[in-house]
Amino acid sequence: MDLASDILKNAANPLTYQEIWQAGLQAGIAAKVRTAGKTPWNTLGAQLYVDVRDNDTSRFLKIGKRPARFFLKSRAAEITDEVTAKIERAVETPPKKATGYKERDLHSVLTYFAYANPAFNRGRPVITKTILHEKSKGSGYQSWTHPDIVGFSIPIDDWSSDVIDFNDLSDRNALTVFSFELKRSLTKATYRESFFQAVSNSSWAHRGYLVAAEIAEDDDLLAELDRLASSFGIGIIHLNLTDLSESRVVYPARIRTELDWETINKLCEQNHDFRKFLQSVKIDVSARKIHRAEYDAVMPDIEEYVAKLRENSGA
Repeated sequence: MDLASDILKNAANPLTYQEIWQAGLQAGIAAKVRTAGKTPWNTLGAQLYVDVRDNDTSRFLKIGKRPARFFLKSRAAEITDEVTAKIERAVETPPKKATGYKERDLHSVLTYFAYANPAFNRGRPVITKTILHEKSKGSGYQSWTHPDIVGFSIPIDDWSSDVIDFNDLSDRNALTVFSFELKRSLTKATYRESFFQAVSNSSWAHRGYLVAAEIAEDDDLLAELDRLASSFGIGIIHLNLTDLSESRVVYPARIRTELDWETINKLCEQNHDFRKFLQSVKIDVSARKIHRAEYDAVMPDIEEYVAKLRENSGA
């Protein structure tokens, strides 16, 4: 709670718990939230909600909802009608719909995030490949059968070849396989279908993720996504098109120690892209060299590409 207090002492306006956390990171005082959990911002939010609700001597005020904002009681006199009206307008204004670009346009953004974001996969690059639904066999083998993108990571550049060879003899392989389901946006009206599509498509991998460019700032939605991620093990990634460096794993995926080989075999039979992915990974792991031409390209000018997406969406 000290983190929230320190940030709100100097905040110009009431802040959501996510904004408090980000401000704490920028100020270098985020360590004041003492938790071993993987989503400390949610721990901070839960602490604030409970403190305001149950503690009569709480230092904090909760203002509005969906999303709720917090402020210090000692600064309550600064909550003018103008500030309240500004908060209400922010709540009433629906998020812009990303109608100016297609879902598949986000593939290059995710490819960059998975490969270059140091906070993802402990700094090791994840190499991805798009799986085209239209190449699947059979009328029923479409968007609920396989993911939009698959990926893999293996520490070829970090480990010596002897270590990798020895790892192949053990029960725990160095190879990690990822599965991603992409959506332009997640809202209260769409999140359940999107999430369970990701469950259907991605539960076979070591780590499965639902990825979106827009996630509505709604406390109820975020709480439900947190619950679903904890229950089913599918993580949530936000690709921030406003500031690509702010893209992050909102809720981490549960790490599975074993792959679902029956599902992998079915996907391999149904889709040429998926079969080619398996073949390419097998060759690269055996050769101890990644042949990048076989996978999605990492754009060197990704910021310019994302700027065009923003322009097309009217953001």
